[in-house]
Amino acid sequence: MLLSPSPMVSRRVLLRGAAAACALAAAGCATRRAAPAAQGPSQLRLLGEKILPHGLQVQGTTVGGLSGLDHDPASGLWVALSDDRSALQPARFYTLRVDVRASGLEVEVLAPVTLRQAAGTPFPKRQAGGEVVDPEAIRLLPGGRGILWTSEGDYPANQSPSVREARLDGSFVRELDVPPMFRFIRPGTGPRANRTFEGLALAPDGRTAWVGMEAALHQDGPEPGVGRPGGPCRFTAFDLASGRAVRQVAYLPDAIPQAPVLPGAADNGVSEILMIDAARMLVLERAFMAGIGMSLRLYEVETREGSDTLALPRLEAGNHRACPKRFVADLAQHALSRLDNTEGMCWGRRLPGGRRSLVLVSDDNFSTRQVTQFAAFEYLGEE
Repeated sequence: MLLSPSPMVSRRVLLRGAAAACALAAAGCATRRAAPAAQGPSQLRLLGEKILPHGLQVQGTTVGGLSGLDHDPASGLWVALSDDRSALQPARFYTLRVDVRASGLEVEVLAPVTLRQAAGTPFPKRQAGGEVVDPEAIRLLPGGRGILWTSEGDYPANQSPSVREARLDGSFVRELDVPPMFRFIRPGTGPRANRTFEGLALAPDGRTAWVGMEAALHQDGPEPGVGRPGGPCRFTAFDLASGRAVRQVAYLPDAIPQAPVLPGAADNGVSEILMIDAARMLVLERAFMAGIGMSLRLYEVETREGSDTLALPRLEAGNHRACPKRFVADLAQHALSRLDNTEGMCWGRRLPGGRRSLVLVSDDNFSTRQVTQFAAFEYLGEE
């Protein structure tokens, strides 16, 4: 999710308030966008977009908050993860039908799948007590054996970020062994509330999963500011056979692209990661500036060029080498109807000619001022 000046304030609530203020003060800032970054030509070509109706009902659930997206080319299965913390209905993901063509994009939501705790029960509402999850990213495991999904945790409930494996019916399999640095232990150290496991990527061989932080740990540096890049985000590789972290690299997010025209509401962070091959990764940075709107920029990183930071309790100048990043696209360069809170990204099918399609989805925060937008692109970066 986006925007978290205080651990006790939900970014969903804050973003809704910011969107409402923008609508009053700037005639609907969610439809506006930051000026494109002058970093070269885009490596994407827009194929089409699809916006789902707000509040779409599917089998007694409200479709919204789509924060993760994935596709299995072998089976044709598509899934999208909702970040509903069991507030409207139990935490869940959806199966989809997605048709990506050179001439456009069609999307149909098929059915919800309830995520379940180890005991077999759905995750409860926060008010009911028990474990609270904030689902953010999802990846399909090869061979149809299930999914991986992340939760950003819940700071007020002192429940730390997690990575879980589940079957395709949502039943619990296991929880990966997350390093202690990602636990909510004490104020001023460790992860920032709602700025944790936002991204998830699976290596092509299905043996390694990378988990991407949205922002730096407190001890690693500040969040991005206007004219000031943020501290390094840690991307951690997990060996799926053992469930343990085996490597970690640092990634430096951009500065906030423009100063907000309304006070107090501006942010930038990593909203999703996606493996290109065994070592190269796409990183999506998503920024919001009150009165201006969204900025969505895509970069490529080579994970082998970053030093291993897993054993470092604090990232400081001189003790690590961040992964260099190469500009891929600024989505403001494309003729999308709007830029919104895009948080999910995956590969679609191969297009005629052999290039890959790339599909993104936005999280509407269940707000009438935002949209659930799917956008498909032809990826030109491998030419």
